[in-house]
Amino acid sequence: MSALPISVCIISGAEAARIGRALESVAGWTNEINVVLNEEVSDGTQEIAVKHGAKVFREPWKGYPAQKNSVAQKSSQDWILSLDADEVVSPELRGEIERVFADTRHLEGLSAFSFPRLTNYCGRWIRHGDWYPDRSTRLWRRGSAEWGGGDVHERLNVRGAVRKLKGDLLHYHGAGIDDQLAKIAIYSEIFARDRPRAASRATWWNLAFRPWWRLLRAYFFRLGFLDGWQGYYIAWATAFYTVTRYAKLRTAKPASEDAA
Repeated sequence: MSALPISVCIISGAEAARIGRALESVAGWTNEINVVLNEEVSDGTQEIAVKHGAKVFREPWKGYPAQKNSVAQKSSQDWILSLDADEVVSPELRGEIERVFADTRHLEGLSAFSFPRLTNYCGRWIRHGDWYPDRSTRLWRRGSAEWGGGDVHERLNVRGAVRKLKGDLLHYHGAGIDDQLAKIAIYSEIFARDRPRAASRATWWNLAFRPWWRLLRAYFFRLGFLDGWQGYYIAWATAFYTVTRYAKLRTAKPASEDAA
């Protein structure tokens, strides 16, 4: 089969240890690979990307939505596939995409495709809890979507119909427990910074009950206990992140107060 009319779009920092696997999973069957690389990176990521046939653009960091929109705007193909440097298109997902694109009638009336995201955390594939299926819309018709949201949870805003695919996008989390805790600190700070006007809604219900609900939902109702100790830890980490972000939101000041 000839290469599909898909531009693969990746934003990256210093990812020399991981980006090669992502690029290998899309090389050959997609028509174009574009990488927007943070301008200060010097660990060899650019050389690896070029080796795999990618076009590399150096840009300063603008935040996740803006950076992803920037690389998407550089695409020349009819369809765009967004990947992170630690993600891999599984053989099953690739085969499914190729079958859909083999008959253009399957694309009529569609703006995008979504698929489940399967994460490998501390050596185990997490198939339950809050982390799976983690369905993500990453493949869309050029001009029919753009990235929005904040720096913690950016999202693709699609205009039109989205079809669900079954193949997994593989996510090699890479981060250990210390890294997970560091992310909780960073993401909760961004959450509170981006929502200072919502401080009054960080009620005692949010602090006292929402974390326990997240724990119970992830570990019991969504069967996180089937994912071993990793599933147990993920459920607790989710609960801790929840209580931390609402505690920080309680302390956040509205922008008007800071200006005063």
